[in-house]
Amino acid sequence: MGNTAGPGLHRIFQNFIDLLSTADDPQDFSKAMADTATALDLSCFAYLALPRSEKEEPRLVSTYPSRWTAHYLRNRYQTIDPVIKEALQTSEPFRWGIDFRAKFTSMAQQQLFDEAAQFGIRVGFTVPMHDGHGPVAALTFATDEARPRFEHFVDTHGRVLQLMAMYFHAQARRKLMNEFGVHGIRLSRREIECLKWASRGKSAWEIGCILGISRNTAASYLENAKEKLGVRTIAQAVTYLAAANKRKQN
Repeated sequence: MGNTAGPGLHRIFQNFIDLLSTADDPQDFSKAMADTATALDLSCFAYLALPRSEKEEPRLVSTYPSRWTAHYLRNRYQTIDPVIKEALQTSEPFRWGIDFRAKFTSMAQQQLFDEAAQFGIRVGFTVPMHDGHGPVAALTFATDEARPRFEHFVDTHGRVLQLMAMYFHAQARRKLMNEFGVHGIRLSRREIECLKWASRGKSAWEIGCILGISRNTAASYLENAKEKLGVRTIAQAVTYLAAANKRKQN
């Protein structure tokens, strides 16, 4: 880990800040953290923001295997996950691994850990976020075994990881949590912005110029919004959004 000490670590952290400053969607956020975790040899990561109510889904951004994350969310494992339960009870970063089983209170928790291990998630360092502006969130760096380099980096640079997690959370809260939701459909901030400009008659090229993104990127946001809303045309998506906004105001 010597190559990440001093100026090297500072450079990696600055690149992380730069990537997050331009991130607009979950994929951008995932890439920013994934690139940084790889540079620090920290294997995979997961950011989980708990929902405001039981009817909503948690926000998950991670590089964990997609089969595991889909299984995790489908089974609502966030409600029994001992790591999340620990994050709810403390604001200080903590480690977990094999010895964390002493905190298990049910067979379901044992099963969860056993299943996670099958996907290479056995040891981790978790940073809880209690910012007072919403539900608790937690960012975890995980690996498949208690590697000496992982342990050493956490020992030496735990506060840097905590700062990274807090910055990631702040940016995610600002850019990802302020999504527009209606009837269970979520549109990102960028998708809403593109639809609003489209409602004013702007083309994808013009929207790209206004928002400082490429024409193709603007068109992609419009297509994504259209697909999420289940409509065939941009005009229909704009109408749907306007109607939903009107219902919210009434």
